[in-house]
Order: sequence, then structure tokens, then C-alpha cells
Amino acid sequence: MSNFDFLKQEFPELWEKATQAERFAKTDPVESCFNSRACLEVAVNWMFNNDEALVMPFRPKLSDLMYDEAFGDILEPFGNLLYEVHTIRKVGNDAVHNGKVGARQSIHLLEILFRFMGFISAYYGANEVRQPLQLEESLIPTGDELKKSKIQIQLLQEKLQALEEEKLAQLEQLKKREEENDLLKQNNKQHRKELKERREQRAAQSSPPALPKPPSEEETRKLYIDASLREAEWLNLREGHEVEYEVTSMPVSTNPTGFGYVDYVLWSDNGLPLAVIEAKKTSVDPRKGRHQASLYADCLEKKFGQRPLIYYTNGFEHYLWDDQFATDRQVSGFMKKDELQLTIERRNQRLDIRQFEVNRDITGRPYQLEAIQRVAENYCTEHEGELRQRNRKSLLIMATGSGKTRTSASVVDMMTKCNWAKRVLFLADRNALVTQAKNSFKEHLPHLSSIDLTKEKENNTTRLVFSTYPTMMNQIDAARNGDARQFGVGHFDLIIIDEAHRSVYQKYRAIFQYFDAMLLGLTATPKDEIDRNTYSLFDIEEKNPTFAYELYQAVEDKYLVPPKAMSVPLKFVREGIKYSELSEEEKAEFEEKFGDPTKEEVDDYISNEALNRWLFNTKTVDSVLDHLMTSGIKVDGGDKLGKTIIFAKNHKHAVYIQDRFNKNYPQYAGKFLEVIDNQVKKAEDLLENFKLDKEEKLPQIAVSVDMMDTGVDAPRAVNLVFFKPVRSYAKFWQMIGRGTRLRPDLFGPGKDKEHFVIFDYCQNFEFFG
Repeated sequence: MSNFDFLKQEFPELWEKATQAERFAKTDPVESCFNSRACLEVAVNWMFNNDEALVMPFRPKLSDLMYDEAFGDILEPFGNLLYEVHTIRKVGNDAVHNGKVGARQSIHLLEILFRFMGFISAYYGANEVRQPLQLEESLIPTGDELKKSKIQIQLLQEKLQALEEEKLAQLEQLKKREEENDLLKQNNKQHRKELKERREQRAAQSSPPALPKPPSEEETRKLYIDASLREAEWLNLREGHEVEYEVTSMPVSTNPTGFGYVDYVLWSDNGLPLAVIEAKKTSVDPRKGRHQASLYADCLEKKFGQRPLIYYTNGFEHYLWDDQFATDRQVSGFMKKDELQLTIERRNQRLDIRQFEVNRDITGRPYQLEAIQRVAENYCTEHEGELRQRNRKSLLIMATGSGKTRTSASVVDMMTKCNWAKRVLFLADRNALVTQAKNSFKEHLPHLSSIDLTKEKENNTTRLVFSTYPTMMNQIDAARNGDARQFGVGHFDLIIIDEAHRSVYQKYRAIFQYFDAMLLGLTATPKDEIDRNTYSLFDIEEKNPTFAYELYQAVEDKYLVPPKAMSVPLKFVREGIKYSELSEEEKAEFEEKFGDPTKEEVDDYISNEALNRWLFNTKTVDSVLDHLMTSGIKVDGGDKLGKTIIFAKNHKHAVYIQDRFNKNYPQYAGKFLEVIDNQVKKAEDLLENFKLDKEEKLPQIAVSVDMMDTGVDAPRAVNLVFFKPVRSYAKFWQMIGRGTRLRPDLFGPGKDKEHFVIFDYCQNFEFFG
């Protein structure tokens, strides 16, 4: 008999995992915690696959699912249930990676799991099965507690990885089956709708189903805080020193004896306090401990001559306050020892970034200098002659080709030389842009070590880290050497977000929630067209970025060339939808569905069948190529088509275009046009040849599938072919930017590039108005 038998009939997979956790709770705590976490993962995945209110994110790892806003909304009415299940995830991970848990912790996790399984059964089950409201500990098998060996721990880690891969594979299989079977897709859609309605109806009852009572609040809090501290490499917490440390000189009004006990104190190697942590009840807003924590900091400062940083937490929500420099802010966890030490040292080492002399060899154009100054003034202020932090987030809107990357390099130069930042993370949406950004920074800031995380391994000493979003998500999920995460919460001081927009945040919010870093967002989307959600990411007013330098101004100042657009429908007809006519909610849905540049755009309002029939029509493709070769801008005295990018729908479409071109223009021997995407071997070499500025090498036409839509610098490009429907407004402007860069003497001595042509065969200009 098991505490979880109420699951057996309708949720057999959950029953199997939960009973495994129960079986080992007293005898093998690590195994039990592993199974509690495994059961949680199965349950959360089940919810996302079966509840219409939940949409599976781009990268469905457990942490991503649990940080999903809609998931939090579902659990919000049930007290601390959301925080409690996060305890299963965090302590389960800690157990699997460190093996440092006992029966007390495993039983506590089992109590939380029992409560969560009660929610699944009561609110989703077809039959309202009666469930006990309290875990019966007498049903848990007893015996001597076992300790896991390092080899056994390693096997559990591999087992956990296999479980995640299995869930991802199941999701892919489900998607594939749905694509092949419309009836299955409709049935699944109807099932998800019914489950959502069942949950909502039961929640709306006058007497909704009761859940098992929550476990000890104090123990949950301590378990979660201790696991968070271990993640930050605070491993040996001693009673009376790191834990419950006695202080004197407390105000008499607070404590007549003058004594107090700090919940946690984190110490430096030389015996000075780095941080105090005040822990409140999980049901209490942790900010209620703000003043008390400040009083403890006063006592420690008086005794040791160093004021520690201040944390206050209820176990699940953490706040950090460096009251010598900035206002308090919510953070995801605790800093490591070296990160705390560096933060304290900066109090006396920071220079005024507003007075920084910019290196004109990196950025010398007037608008670039203004952008850097605006960033400095946004980050920095002063009070009574002391430097203070003003804001932690900046957003630069700069037209493609105006030097966003150079400008961000100058900001990094300023922040590092003025001791505001030691380590910087640059995030882009694809490998080619990561490589390009790293090369640019290496050229301008050769004194700072750099690494491309998509190709190289980090050893935690590198100053500049360049990464794609998925690669970084994997890094913050993974543990290193079985003890701590590769990157701590405070590892980076500044994160640069290339092409910042809502869809990036929606899909990769865990990165920005995890790291406690200043943000610098870069985008080419015009300020009037950026959605309010993107502005809110940077805590700024709508249409009021830190700095804006847009295409029309750059063209007027002769730093960029303008486009000439040519719409050629070729019988391609959208179904009457215009972006400007969508509601804010519909625009948000479009951006979330179609705005992720790391994956191929999907078809929604234009059916796959209709679109594919048009895109792969021989007459259509031949007509497009003929029109391009006839009307496109020419070089070499008008004898050769200038550098051209064709934006194709997918790899198959790109190959089809290549086949038709080689058939129609055999005189070029298959070298004039090349497909450049992630499915082509040595695509990087082809891309480098296409981008060359000083000389013109083949290919002359690049057929791109996402790889060249954003960020690629090709000054010789004079023809852009939009041969696919574009849904993301941000991506639309990025694609236009492929042609805006200046190129002197392109057509001969003194004959500069003055404009470029966009051939729009899919009515994108009409769609975006």
C-alpha cells in the first residue's frame, strides 16, 4: 500500500515515479529525491501537453516550464505550491549532483510531491478520487539509511539527463504524428481544451477540491536556502558562524539586550563579513526583513569595519541590497565568494563612467558618442559626491549598419576600464552572429580575453563570453564537477542582448531571471514600432529608449543608403491580414509565434499546402529569378548582377531555387548562386566569401534560410529578395538592414553605392503597411 495509490488508475506513470520516491525516502534519500524530481518532471510535462492554457516553449527543459508565467498562474491560488514544487526541482538537482541529502530532506520533498500529485488528481482527473489530506509516514518503508558513492551519483546524473532527453524525444514524436495526422491534431486540441475547462470548473466550485496540507514552512525555507547557497559554493555552513551568528549593538528599541542572531553570514577568506541573509517565513513578503537585515549589517560593520551586502529572503524570493551604491532588487540566488568580494571592492574602485574618454578608433561618429554618453548617464548618478547606480538596463535603437556592435564594444571598454564590469556576456540568436560579434570585439578590445561558447569550453576566467541563447540556457542548467553551476548568479556584470525584442525574452526569460547583471539591449526596430512589452523589459517608458538613431536619420546624415522597394505579387495573395490592423494581443501572439529567429518560421494563417504549392511552383521560381537577373542592380559596368541575398522559406525551398537557377543559367557552372544555411557543410566559408568587402568573390547570390536574415555585414549587397512571408516586425527590419551599409567605389572610382533594391514577392510591405 502506498500514499500515492490514488494516482494508480488514471495517472499510472506518475504513480510509478511517486511510489519509487516513497520506497527509498528513508533508506536511500538521494535515490528518493531523484525520483521526486523525476515525478515532478513527468507531471509538469503532462500539464503542458494536456492543458490548453499552457504552451510548450521553444526549449522545454523543466526549469523553463516551471518559470512559465501561465504555469505560475495555474498554481498561484494554492498558497506556496509553486514555490514548493520549485523546492523539489532545486533540491532534487542538488541531491543528484552532490549526493548530500538525508532522510529528513527526502521525506520533506515527498510531502511536497504528495501535495502536488493531489492537485493533479483533484483538478485534472476524470474521476474525483478521494485522497488523504496528509502523508502517512508509516507507509514509507524503513531501514538503514544508505550513502551513495560517487559512481552511483554519476549514474543518477546520467539517468536524469536520459529522462530529459526522453521527454524531448516524446514531444518531437507527438509533433510529428500531429503533422502527419490532422484528426489526431484535432483530437489533441479538443482534449487540451476539455482538461483546461475541467480544471477551471473545479476551481470555481463553491467548495473546490482540498489539497493535502503543506509541509513545514520553516523546513521548506531552510531546505531551499541551503540548496541555493550550495549552488553558489557555500558548502560548509557552521552553526554559530555562517548560521545563527550572534551580533551585539542592536538598537534597544529592537532588542533590549542589544543582542541579535543573523540567520546567515557569508565570510571572506580574511574573516570579514561579505553578506548577511535575513530569512522570513515563506508566507511573508521578504522585504519585511529589509530593515532588520540592515541593522545586522550595522552591527557587523561596527565590529569588523566592513559593511556587508544585504540579502533578505523567504526562501523563494531573494532580494539583494548594496546600500552603499544602489537600491535593492530581486535576484534569483546568492553570489559566490569571489563575486561578493569584487562587489565590495568596487565601492572604492569605481570611476565615473560619465567622464570616460571614448576611444575614437572604436567609435568616432557623433551619434555613436552620444549613444555611449546616454548609456553612461542612464547607469550612473551621484549623491553627495558619491557614485550611485541610477538604472541597470539600457536600450539602444540603432539602424542596421550604423555600428551597434562597435557602440556596444565602446560601452564594454568604458565599463571595464572604470571598474563597473569584469565579465560580460554577449547574446545573439545564431552561431554566425556570435562569431561575427566575437571577431569584432577581438579587433576593438584585444586586451580582453574572449570565448565563443558555442565552440569552446569556458574555465570561468574569460572576460568576454559570446553565446547563443540556447547554449547559455544549457550552461546555466548544467552543473560543473558535480558541485556547482558553470556560471553563478553574479558571474556576469553586463549582458548585451543583440536584437532585443519580446519573443527573445518570452522564450529565454530564464537567462535574464537567473543572472543578476546590468542589461544593454540593441535593436534596429524603429522606436515607434517596438512593442510596449519590450520597453517594459528595460524598465523604460514606451517610445522613450535610452538612445535612438533610426534609418531615416542615418540616410539623411549619409551614414547609410536607402532602400528602393519593389512589390511583385506574382499572384501571391495573403488572406487579407495586415499587421497594423491586429490588436495588441494579436500582435503579441504573432511576435511570440513568429519572432524567434533561432527556428524556422511556421505557417499559421497561410496554409502549408497553399504556400508550399506557390513557393515550389516552377513558373513562380523561374519568374522570380528572371526578374531578378533582369531588373537587379548590376556591377562591373552593368555586366554582372551585384551581390544579392534571396531570403528563402526553408532549406528545401532554397535548394529548389538553386536547382532552377542552375538549370536556367548553366553558363555560371553552378558557382554564381549558393545556398547558405545551417544545413550546408562549410556554410561559414561561403558566407565569408560572400561578405568580403575589399574584393568580390563568388557566390554572387546567396540563398539564405534565417542564417543571413540578421546581423551579417555585407556592404556589397545591393539586391534583397523577399521570397517568403515574414511575420516578425523585428525580423522584417533586420532583413532590410542587410542592404543599408555604405560601400564607396562599388561601381568604379568615385561611384559609390547610393541605394539598394528590395524585391518583395510575398507582399511583406503590404502586410506591415
